Amino acid sequence: MNGESTKEPQYGRLIDVRDQFGATALGAMMNQVWHDDPRRLGFVLARYKFVAKMLSGKQRALEVGCGDAFGTRVVLQEVPYVCALDFDPFFVKDVHARMCPTWKFDCIEHDMLCGPVPGDFDAAYSLDVLEHIPQSQEDAFVSNIARSLRRDGVLIIGTPSLASQPWASPPSKAGHVNCKEQAELASLLRRYFTNVFSFGMNDEVLHTGFHAMSHYLFALAVGTKAC
Repeated sequence: MNGESTKEPQYGRLIDVRDQFGATALGAMMNQVWHDDPRRLGFVLARYKFVAKMLSGKQRALEVGCGDAFGTRVVLQEVPYVCALDFDPFFVKDVHARMCPTWKFDCIEHDMLCGPVPGDFDAAYSLDVLEHIPQSQEDAFVSNIARSLRRDGVLIIGTPSLASQPWASPPSKAGHVNCKEQAELASLLRRYFTNVFSFGMNDEVLHTGFHAMSHYLFALAVGTKAC
């Protein structure tokens, strides 16, 4: 441990990990979050934890619109293989630059509006992406995700609610062109999946309460339809 030690011996692991793997860097997106609004990092990780627990037991998951993929390793705790994708090469490059050997996953550049991803995936998830997709293209987006899945596949969509937008920051509003109410989100997914289950989220708290008071929406869709 380079001669360093902590007063309490159980913390020696901190030094071991630092010396072997270095200090973990935040991704480009989470670095900005940590700088401008630190508590939001807790919200983001809570969303990834929900996804991880819902997909526990699945073998191959597709993350659609991963950004800097800072939370992806939370899903890797439950799903052995994750392929993360983003249409922006800036984020894909950032992910590869920070890839940890202990938590490796595939990360590729792909625009889901252009077509599905082959790979026999039994699950997919997409957090904070749908609201950036113009309504005229949302069917292509969801359809191509469904076509990337097995017939018994599962999709989890997480997105800010329409009701939350008066309190959104100016940068968020600039990119949020397609926020929805819960019923609209469920209706969209039912066009491509047999079953849809809806949840709300406020900060880190997940619930099944009154959706109009939810800052964030989750929809879990199961069983793809022919498309």
